[in-house]
Amino acid sequence: MSNATPSRLGSANGGSDKKALFEKVSMGEVLTAFETSTVLKGLTRQRNITSGKSASFPAMFKAGGGYHTPGEELLGRSVLHNEVIIPIDDLLVSDIFVANIDEAMNHYEVRQEYTRQQGLFLALEYDKNIARNLIRSARGAALFTGDTGGSTVVDSDADSSATSLAGSIWASKQGMEEKDVPVEMTAVNAAVRPAQWYLLAQEPTLILNSDVGGDGSYSQGKFHMIGGVDVIKSNAFPWGTDDSSNTELPSDYRVDMSDTVASVFTEAAVGTVQLMGLGYEVAPDARRRGTLMIAEYSVGHGPILTKAATEIATA
Repeated sequence: MSNATPSRLGSANGGSDKKALFEKVSMGEVLTAFETSTVLKGLTRQRNITSGKSASFPAMFKAGGGYHTPGEELLGRSVLHNEVIIPIDDLLVSDIFVANIDEAMNHYEVRQEYTRQQGLFLALEYDKNIARNLIRSARGAALFTGDTGGSTVVDSDADSSATSLAGSIWASKQGMEEKDVPVEMTAVNAAVRPAQWYLLAQEPTLILNSDVGGDGSYSQGKFHMIGGVDVIKSNAFPWGTDDSSNTELPSDYRVDMSDTVASVFTEAAVGTVQLMGLGYEVAPDARRRGTLMIAEYSVGHGPILTKAATEIATA
């Protein structure tokens, strides 16, 4: 009897590595979970670097001018320049080890769910760290002499009253516009936790108001904007937590957000520098009789234009 000729599902173009495509599938699952779970990615500034430990984000202050006297020589006026240096954090890793014997005895497949969970972990950490830096930016000083820094709108009812929270979102946008942040030329976002989003969505007089909720629907529980501000929700936002002593975070990210309810911001508020994008590796370990699954990336976050961020807090 002749031996069968199997079609090796993991072999790429008949190559000798019989697991090559399986690893790529896993990477696709991690990437899909990451991309579909991040809500702040793309809403702030980002730079990619190929080497180094930090990146510079340049900034310029507004130009001056004045009335001209006939015959007077024009010599040019200086424009203030500054830069913000954002360092790369340590490599963030999600690692799972699967023992060969356990996988052999198990009656259902686990690797697909494991890779999805790794992508979710990295996505949540990405959003959390941007969110922490949004608050750092809102509490930051002015980037230029004569300019203004971030702001905090104090609203004791923001966590329990939809109309009060909506009013604070309006006030946040107004405050940024009064600081010459171009809120009509760039997207303005409000980041809230699900509790506050559903609080807003359950207020029919708010979401059905054409001047506030736009295409909101009370029956469907949906709305998008308040006063031209996109409202986004996520469990990743660490509002209501005190991370000031959280040694698992980089020291710059340790912020007390016990009273924080929301953050209103434009893309200029925070920058992200990426050294190593999302990567995935499956490494069979013969000595330990198992397989190590590693998902990782190397990025850093930091405030840029502080006046482009406002914190809404109860105190």
